Amino acid sequence: MPRHVPGALRARAFCYAQTDMSAPSAAAPTAALPAVQPGLAILVLALLLSIQPVTTDLYLPALPALTRSLDAPLAAAQLTLSGLLLAFGCSQMVWGPLSDRFGRRPILLAGLAIYTVASLGSALASSMALLIAWRVAQGAAMGAVVMCARAIVRDLYTPHEGARAMSKALTGLGIVACLCAPLGGLLSEWLGWRAALLAVTAYAVATLAVVALRMPETLAHRNPQALQPRALVGTWLQVLRSPTFWAFSLQTTATYGGLFSFLAASSFVYIDVLGVTRTQYGWVMATACVAYLAGTFLCRRLLARHGLRRTVAIAGALSVAGGSLMGAVAWAGWHHPVALLLPFYLFMLGHGIHQPCGQSGAVGPFPRAAGVASALNGFMMMLAAFGIGAWLGRRLDGTVWPLVNGVWFWSVVLAAISWTLVQRFGAPQDHA
Repeated sequence: MPRHVPGALRARAFCYAQTDMSAPSAAAPTAALPAVQPGLAILVLALLLSIQPVTTDLYLPALPALTRSLDAPLAAAQLTLSGLLLAFGCSQMVWGPLSDRFGRRPILLAGLAIYTVASLGSALASSMALLIAWRVAQGAAMGAVVMCARAIVRDLYTPHEGARAMSKALTGLGIVACLCAPLGGLLSEWLGWRAALLAVTAYAVATLAVVALRMPETLAHRNPQALQPRALVGTWLQVLRSPTFWAFSLQTTATYGGLFSFLAASSFVYIDVLGVTRTQYGWVMATACVAYLAGTFLCRRLLARHGLRRTVAIAGALSVAGGSLMGAVAWAGWHHPVALLLPFYLFMLGHGIHQPCGQSGAVGPFPRAAGVASALNGFMMMLAAFGIGAWLGRRLDGTVWPLVNGVWFWSVVLAAISWTLVQRFGAPQDHA
């Protein structure tokens, strides 16, 4: 019986026994799940994946202001972002097996509820220490949300169809991200930085309501052994032994490394060094999101015409061209907001291709362990982000170079991975 009906957005109808990754052990069959409407699936995936740019982009224009308001050093301000992302990455290592054991829906509801409380706590924080603590809690809860979104893609699609579906969902993310930065700039300019964080809380409440009221369970067969130490270690080892997983996870880590270098440094560079206002900075971020949005549309066209690996190779060329041109502009002494932004559009165009291909490709070989594979993939990205944040906290020196060098470095690494590892190992096959 075919494993998937192409284009159908529903849970798998076939039955198979869940097995321990180290020894066979049959599980009882489960009842058929309710069908997921195509539009609803894409809408929910877009909302869940968009929680990441909402959490970061809405508050980035307010970051210099809240740093001054709470009388904190730049290194502490960077922890509000890098600490959140480290918690985001580490928590997925717990949420992933839990979602394979109990299903996606209960983990999603728990994660969104905790995220909502932490978002409100962040908006009301009276010190930088409290803000960092609430942001770490927010990141841990966000791990459940994004991890489940990526696992749901594997529940509903084959790897190739998953890349197309992920690109549609990430188009929605791009639209949300385009709105977040200008909205964050306007709110922080008119009402103060706390208003930007309260907007994050409002988004959390709306997303929680949609999932609670409309989204059914998508995991057709829960794994009762997913939390047993022996089975869990066996699943981790199985995922980590897959060259396909490593190829796509390193690809997503590199493209996110370039993006995060821009996210973590750009508000200080553009506002404090290049002299743009918070509202203008919001529009800088919005235009970069438009380039990313265009990349998700381009991704679907390239996938249909060239297939997964060729599409990633093309995206690698866009990425390295953007990073290298950005470096060339900086070396030429053109330290102007527009001059540095135009090459970054190329990087963001490539990013809009890399993320859907890489995220679906990393979990593609693991239909029975998509939660664990998604968690490990997310952990790698966020571990890199934490390291970048710590590096930038010490390197921000009142020049454009920390921003430029970060994007340039990751663009070269990304191109190398796209042209070598993904080309060699990027044809996933299900692991039994």
